[in-house]
Amino acid sequence: MSEKFVINIGRQLGSGGHLIGEELSRQLGIPLYDKELIELASKESGLSKEFFEQMDEKKTHSIFGGFFGLRNSSVDEIYPNESYLCNETLFKIQSDVIRELAEKQSCIFIGRCADYVLKDHPRAVNIFITADIEDRIKRVSETYHLTSRDKALAYIKKMDKKRAGYYNYYTDKKWGVAESYHLCMNSSVLGIEKTVAFVRRFAEEKLGPL
Repeated sequence: MSEKFVINIGRQLGSGGHLIGEELSRQLGIPLYDKELIELASKESGLSKEFFEQMDEKKTHSIFGGFFGLRNSSVDEIYPNESYLCNETLFKIQSDVIRELAEKQSCIFIGRCADYVLKDHPRAVNIFITADIEDRIKRVSETYHLTSRDKALAYIKKMDKKRAGYYNYYTDKKWGVAESYHLCMNSSVLGIEKTVAFVRRFAEEKLGPL
């Protein structure tokens, strides 16, 4: 059996990045983690999912990180000297879960700054997926049942801005900039199926047979 590896996928909204991750997960027979990390972080820490949903990558992050006035007995037990949990604390808990998963098994992570969290992983491939804007608008309109091109475009811009803010705040890199990743691809060029095949070949060139 080959050594454990991770594929971290950053993506623009509507680029098909999640679809690409799902198909790679199916082909390689390894788990994919996206929103599942919120539930895992909640179970690991004993904190409510509400904490982690509040600091999800789709939320806006101020330069100061912010604090949440959410209280329960678990908070007082785990952090007896803190009445409130800040974004950075929640990010650390989520990051610890990502590291634990990557240590135990090969897996694929969607977003969550996983490429930064796992920057010291010896067998990691960091990918960023973009797509032509018309393809993104079509996919977002269908996925979110948006009735006009303008609404879809506005939603794309809003969500990309939030993803960039989340990534740029918690890492020392820039979201979507080529130097932040091993490979950046426009899924519109080859289509989803062939992009999956290309990413897999790239990963095998970097890591060896998967």
